[in-house]
Amino acid sequence: MQPTIPFFSYWYFHLPNFVLAALMYTLLGRVILGFVVDPDSQNYIWRFFCRITDPVIAVLAWVTPKATVPVVLWLFGFVWLFWLRVALLNLYLWLGIAPRVS
Repeated sequence: MQPTIPFFSYWYFHLPNFVLAALMYTLLGRVILGFVVDPDSQNYIWRFFCRITDPVIAVLAWVTPKATVPVVLWLFGFVWLFWLRVALLNLYLWLGIAPRVS
């Protein structure tokens, strides 16, 4: 029998990790939809993806050259969020507060 890790005992790890993962995969979904849907489409799914990911894109726009194509910016956002999740895990491991299965 495998021991379980209660979610609420490690909420400080799981909650930020979940939010970053959701943003990361929503950006990937925006990339895939961007090939099919027009940028000014009124499709409610496209608007949802844009509304959720626009704050991340706005932060990335500060450090990315203006000549970058939006799709490339979205892919950079996916990569940056991935590395942010890795850094968060490493921080928790370094502090000794990461969830562990024993």
